[in-house]
Amino acid sequence: MVYPIYIYGHPVLRKISDDIQKDFEDLDKLIEDMFETMHKAEGIGLAAPQIGKLIRIFVVDGTPLADDEPELADFKKVFINAHIIERSGEKAPMNEGCLSIPKIREDVNRESRIHIRYYDENWGVHEEVIEGFKARIIQHEYDHLDGILFTDKVSPIRKRLLRSKLAGLSRGKFEVDYRTILPKHKVK
Repeated sequence: MVYPIYIYGHPVLRKISDDIQKDFEDLDKLIEDMFETMHKAEGIGLAAPQIGKLIRIFVVDGTPLADDEPELADFKKVFINAHIIERSGEKAPMNEGCLSIPKIREDVNRESRIHIRYYDENWGVHEEVIEGFKARIIQHEYDHLDGILFTDKVSPIRKRLLRSKLAGLSRGKFEVDYRTILPKHKVK
């Protein structure tokens, strides 16, 4: 099932997500649906709040970028109850976009290394240090679990310049090839 994606301005995108339990109903189906939704929208990551679910789960699939970023060739993962323990390394800007903020891309400074603890889809526990582009993708999706959007991390002047574009998104002034839900629960 392909879920509609919640768009900038919707309150669900600003809430903190809760950890889930091992007996979470239909988890395998939800994971499958999240990957399907992400791929349909041509994204490389999708967090549960983006489909209206306030639970700590996100999926990533960097394989479509492997030609340009070889480190992403096998980077397809599920992160359940993820918690970043430490962010370190040099902060560097990189252009980011988001399925919940269509047609807007901005440079965002993020640390180059993270230490993260999470469960996979089989409830295997992992604690890893991840660097580079993988760390950036994870941080972007992880932020969604804490109600943070990439536009929160742009410079103050860029935020001011984006204000009207973001307001337009909230009113449905954009076109994408995937279903969306606007802040007033209108499906577009």
